[in-house]
Amino acid sequence: MAGSDVNAWTSPGRRAMSEVAPSRLATLWCADWPTVAAGCDPGHPAAVLAANRVVARTPAAAEQGVLVGQRRRSAQQRCPQLELIDHDPERDARVFEPTLRAIADLSPRLDVIEPGWLTVATRGPSRYLGGEAILAERIVELAIDSMRTPVRVGVGIADGRFASGIAARLAITRRATVVVDAGTSAAFCASLPIGWLHALGEVDADLVELFTRLGMRRLGDLAALDPVDVLGRFGPTGVHAHALASGADPRPPSTVDPDPDRRVEHIFDTPVERSDPVVFVAKHLADEMVAALAAIGQVCTRLVVDLESEHGERSERSWYRSEGLNSAAVVERVRWQLDAWISLPRGSDQALTGGVSALRLAPVELRADEGLQLGLWGGSSEADRRAGRAIARLSTLTSEHEVTVPVWNGGRLPADRYRWVPAVTVDLDQRARAVSSAGTGSGPQGPWPGGLPAPSPATVFVEPLPIEVLDDGGSMVVVDGRGEMSAAPASWWELDGDETAGWRRVCRRLISEWAGPWPIEERWWEPQRHRRLARLQIVADDGQAVLVAAEHRRWWLLARYD
Repeated sequence: MAGSDVNAWTSPGRRAMSEVAPSRLATLWCADWPTVAAGCDPGHPAAVLAANRVVARTPAAAEQGVLVGQRRRSAQQRCPQLELIDHDPERDARVFEPTLRAIADLSPRLDVIEPGWLTVATRGPSRYLGGEAILAERIVELAIDSMRTPVRVGVGIADGRFASGIAARLAITRRATVVVDAGTSAAFCASLPIGWLHALGEVDADLVELFTRLGMRRLGDLAALDPVDVLGRFGPTGVHAHALASGADPRPPSTVDPDPDRRVEHIFDTPVERSDPVVFVAKHLADEMVAALAAIGQVCTRLVVDLESEHGERSERSWYRSEGLNSAAVVERVRWQLDAWISLPRGSDQALTGGVSALRLAPVELRADEGLQLGLWGGSSEADRRAGRAIARLSTLTSEHEVTVPVWNGGRLPADRYRWVPAVTVDLDQRARAVSSAGTGSGPQGPWPGGLPAPSPATVFVEPLPIEVLDDGGSMVVVDGRGEMSAAPASWWELDGDETAGWRRVCRRLISEWAGPWPIEERWWEPQRHRRLARLQIVADDGQAVLVAAEHRRWWLLARYD
């Protein structure tokens, strides 16, 4: 952090809109923390990727035009010498642990939002040190001293978590701590872009985009609306965004012990030396806690994780997440905390010297669960995220074009509807966006006159299989130019062999039902790609349904309905 001046925002004529002033909070923000945790040289272009998206980059990469949120391929185009590193949240948390412990000496009850980002209530520490400006500088000193590599640190103090989070990020660009005077957070936020609501993870990007389309480009534009109108138009999420824009952050920090009635715990009969059994137990406790809160319509936004060893050492952390902590998020934070505790060097004051004997989860802050509208098939899941990380990892271990994923292409035949493209060209964490914006260019989205109606066949053969469709007399069924069949199909033979050696009949099936034929003629204007064929759906006497096609007086098995 260069410079020590305090940028204070004052506005005597405008106070916060809420009757009860939000708590004063100090936020520490470490810019591009994943690159710092990975040990990247700030002068060398490097970027940390998650699901083929840049989540952090070094200052040298930023100078070359690499942006957070950029696709892998676009980042490499901007900076060909860019070093790519896989995102490892556990590594980020482990490296951030010394900073947490250093700042915990100022205020034991700090909230960790994510590695590289924490908040501290200023009331006690600022009085002890002699003012909020001195507190902000002290946090900067502790953070820099606890880190082994150069890092850009920003500290901001304001009313509420949202305003202080913005102040901390602005402190990075201003190279000085930012202190917003009490009661002026609304004025501080009024002129800022409304995109800050999404940048700090408070509001979904779709809602922010809607605000922008309606002409609200600044936080002050949203704050000027009547809360009743906001509730009627945008619901509880809109009211929450309105409160943040108005400087009335309704989430004070917790300074009291969690309610013991809500706490879940597990005492190990035998102290556990390995982390896997602890994480396994954490999964069961998290499921129990989340289910109990869901039964009363609540979701946990702040959680205290308490780990205790057989020798009496303890590791206690308060974790915060504005959208709520589901079971997977709770387990992830337990793993971060446990790995960081285990990694402490032997001989330090709080190092782990024995097995873990107890695990406690205590929800400190709850809010009403307004629910989340997912897609028809459940939306993105933790399995999807794990698959995305695995695909991204395989892409780094092999050639970029070796790992492929399917994207929608469109077409009348089952084999034409999807195509395989390199995984590095799509967004692995947003399937809908990946389908419509693949890096190699997506195909037309339709409509496709003449395409088969739903349901689509489950098994599509890359290379159609040769068959013979016969009538009752054993003659080949033929489809003429008008799309009419010579006779009703009665059976089909599966063939083996090739054109040179001749085809051999290997399996005969009787046809119980059939539908069609449906002729199509594609690209008649291109002699090399012109196709003319007729499709037929048939069902065998054993219930097996298939899709076949007649082309050039031959029959082919295209797909199977499983």
